[in-house]
Amino acid sequence: MMKIIAYGGYRGEPAEKIKHALGWTLEVILWSDSGKGFQVWPKRWIVERTFAWVESYRRLAKNYEFNTNTRETMIQLAMIKMMLNRIK
Repeated sequence: MMKIIAYGGYRGEPAEKIKHALGWTLEVILWSDSGKGFQVWPKRWIVERTFAWVESYRRLAKNYEFNTNTRETMIQLAMIKMMLNRIK
């Protein structure tokens, strides 16, 4: 069972389509109206941290690729390199 974390814009029909088509659950995180100022969203730091790691590679800093398969492969190679560096 796969779990996807999304923002409030993905409530309703998109969430139902994902659930029926793929069998995944969609957890929607909503803004809190009671809070003022900066608030940390749950799990958002994981996504932001991963984007920062990937963007440290020059080829992935901007979208130069014409084919999405090439872009996906470059991201996978970057993640493999990061994992191998941690083994050292």
